[in-house]
Amino acid sequence: MRLDNAALIFPVIRKRRWVNVFRVSATLTEAVEPELLQQAVADLAPRFPSMYVRLKTGLFWHYLEGVPTPPTVREDYAYPLTLMQEKELHSCCLRVMYFQDRIAVEFFHSLTDGTGGMVYLKTLAARYLTLKHGVEIPAEEGVLDWRAEPSAEELEDSFVRHTNGVVLNDREPDALRLRGSYEPDFLYLTTGVCPTETLREAAHRCGVTVTVFLAAVMEESILRYQAERCPERKKRKPVKVTVPVNLRRLYGSKTLRNFVLTLNTGVDTRMGDYTLEEICKRIAAQLAAEATPQQMAGRIAANVTPQEIPVIRMTPLFLKILVMRIVYAQRGECKGCINMSNLGQLRLPAAMAPFVRRMEFIIGPQRSYPNNCSVATFGGETYINMIRNIRESELERRFFSRLVELGVPVLIESNAKSKMQNAK
Repeated sequence: MRLDNAALIFPVIRKRRWVNVFRVSATLTEAVEPELLQQAVADLAPRFPSMYVRLKTGLFWHYLEGVPTPPTVREDYAYPLTLMQEKELHSCCLRVMYFQDRIAVEFFHSLTDGTGGMVYLKTLAARYLTLKHGVEIPAEEGVLDWRAEPSAEELEDSFVRHTNGVVLNDREPDALRLRGSYEPDFLYLTTGVCPTETLREAAHRCGVTVTVFLAAVMEESILRYQAERCPERKKRKPVKVTVPVNLRRLYGSKTLRNFVLTLNTGVDTRMGDYTLEEICKRIAAQLAAEATPQQMAGRIAANVTPQEIPVIRMTPLFLKILVMRIVYAQRGECKGCINMSNLGQLRLPAAMAPFVRRMEFIIGPQRSYPNNCSVATFGGETYINMIRNIRESELERRFFSRLVELGVPVLIESNAKSKMQNAK
């Protein structure tokens, strides 16, 4: 199977110490039985052929190949999003894990995005609960019928389908780069748990959505961080938070593969200072102007059109890799400071909901972003996961402290203690 258009870059830019992997998880009301979870993983193999694959290298492109047997369930260990080595990618590009009452799935990003990953997790958890309790769970709220044949639309590369052929020029200035003391053997994860209704009220007071509000608070935190370290305004860099846009909502796609594009939203404080309300308005206006079917089709075309040029198609992979790395360095992560990826409100079928008490979404640090942030809401709580591969915790401290100042109580959870215990 060919990689979808968004997936092409991930095998190219991965490094020995970094692979773009994300995690979705469901915490149940009772301990997980590994044997039943393994059976559920095996049962879903025919339903999700685009997930049960390994990464292969061809003459012209990387591609995905079906695995002969489903991946083996393993006990969770160490910390989330441990490095997915090349040997593992050549075996299977997803992991299924358990720890006490939690089921977690980690995906190499060439397989799917957060939305597709959550569909797989919900369907896996539903099948597991059926095996354990005999409960019949209908195919709704993102749970698929595991016995049904996968549809062509679920497996399509929706980028190719929805390009308009008109390339949008989206050049923009480079953004501030966050730095810190690199931690080679650990990813620090800090989770802020907020009451969803209180968070919504704070966002509505600013006249924006929760995603815009959180992006604005993050941006304000980075702006203050930069101002303290760079008092001379003209030497400051633009501060931009990268917001992924789920294109399924714009085009009605049902693909389970990648179908997300990102927008870099933010301000340039060389022009002057901004209040939180002004940052909110600016981000909301940028998203409203750019996250439209017409504008996004132009962005899609900018990625799809070069891929279809005959000369490029016939260029050997090793040359493509060199060119794609150069283009990514000039137009990729350098345009933003951090991701703010929000899966939104997660819902489950009524028959399944009593067995699940928590659901989360965690993205890893990027190739050059030491910090990243992902958000999901379930059961009246919003889980904000901030992850980093540097020792300094200043950004999450500023961000969560600012939320508290704005009237949003935050319960903090962290794996830093386990890091210190392991060191001892």
